Amino acid sequence: MKITVIGTGYVGLVSGTCLADVGNDVLCLDVDPAKIKILEEGGIPIFEPGLQDMVRRNVAAGRLHFTTDIERAAHFGTVQFIAVGTPPGEDGSADMKYVTAAARNIGKYMTDYKVVVDKSTVPVGTADAVRAAITEELQKRGVSTPFSVVSNPEFLKEGAAIDDFMKPDRIVVGCDDEQAAHNMRALYAPFQRNHDRMILMDIRSAELTKYAANAMLATRISFMNELANLAEKLGADIEHVRRGIGSDPRIGYDFLYAGAGYGGSCFPKDVKALIKTAAVDAGIHLKVLNAVEEANDLQKHVLANKIKARFGADLTGKHFALWGLAFKANTDDMREATSREVIKDLIAAGATVTAYDPVASAEAKHCFPNELRLSYADNQNAALDNADALVIVTEWKEFRSPDFDNLKAKLRNPIIFDGRNLYDPKTVRGLGFEYLAIGR
Repeated sequence: MKITVIGTGYVGLVSGTCLADVGNDVLCLDVDPAKIKILEEGGIPIFEPGLQDMVRRNVAAGRLHFTTDIERAAHFGTVQFIAVGTPPGEDGSADMKYVTAAARNIGKYMTDYKVVVDKSTVPVGTADAVRAAITEELQKRGVSTPFSVVSNPEFLKEGAAIDDFMKPDRIVVGCDDEQAAHNMRALYAPFQRNHDRMILMDIRSAELTKYAANAMLATRISFMNELANLAEKLGADIEHVRRGIGSDPRIGYDFLYAGAGYGGSCFPKDVKALIKTAAVDAGIHLKVLNAVEEANDLQKHVLANKIKARFGADLTGKHFALWGLAFKANTDDMREATSREVIKDLIAAGATVTAYDPVASAEAKHCFPNELRLSYADNQNAALDNADALVIVTEWKEFRSPDFDNLKAKLRNPIIFDGRNLYDPKTVRGLGFEYLAIGR
């Protein structure tokens, strides 16, 4: 099948590459020539484990191509995936200008039947707007070329996106005509050979499903973070609580880990967008999701508050080692990362920080341009030099079993502020460390 993917960001590049890997002929379009140049030279503009090798393999096989030519892309694929960004606007709503522009470009140049697939995370009603934009462009040309619009939200976890696409636990497809449904079944057949994972529904339900899924996961995280804060005050251990409630099959263990707040490109943006959609389009105040967002905003300052409670509100002259910059492990994504708030809080209190992250330092430098009180180390050990304490923000595997003797020797004070609860408190404290974690 010939497929066009509009947008070579996280969703677009992963989707296009995985679709090519099962034999499809895929053309990825981006209006940013710099991104296309990187891809054509064998690189990738994002970090995702295994993706670069997969891109190179499919380019070499002649199944994966890249272009900035909008007209070529519109002609190429029978299926046209819209996978452009939907960044939050100032009011929290999703900015749909890139989605609308992509739809208009399809309408300007298409000459035969197309299945236009909304892959980006978009508000309920976007399919109607996409259909209207394409129809308007066709009318300007005086043609009535048939097309279908489908909602096919992605459920990719950064750091495990290839497995999520190649071995999906569900494929949500919202459509309103059988021809589109037939095309989507054929497209996804290679990814569900042992049993059918496709869930067909109406378009608006599919659009809402993506937001509902992320909002539910964000709710679990904020709930556990609030319980962790309560556990500290009551002298309980949130890890014991997690195991106790997670053993209930109605609850389960996933997304019950307490920490320093969620970030990334999805949860913060999607919770805000759903809150805004409910208020503007339906006149409903979502009390639970507003509380989820508020709790998460507060949680991102918990680590810095612990540090100031230990060392004093004025951190002038104090220097901290910080392990982990990305919002989660196995990505270089710094969007809404907790580390950004921790660093801002420490610097505002007068401290200096040396940070280390396996892959996200370059992105962090874009977030903190010309910040003289923040420096970067080449490895986790070097970050410890002259530090008064260690602050852990991201749960990278290489942080899970450090050389504690070396760590103790390097730090001015044997203190660890652990925002991801990586260590057993009894063990670490038994080694002579002061260990301040989340809810433990």
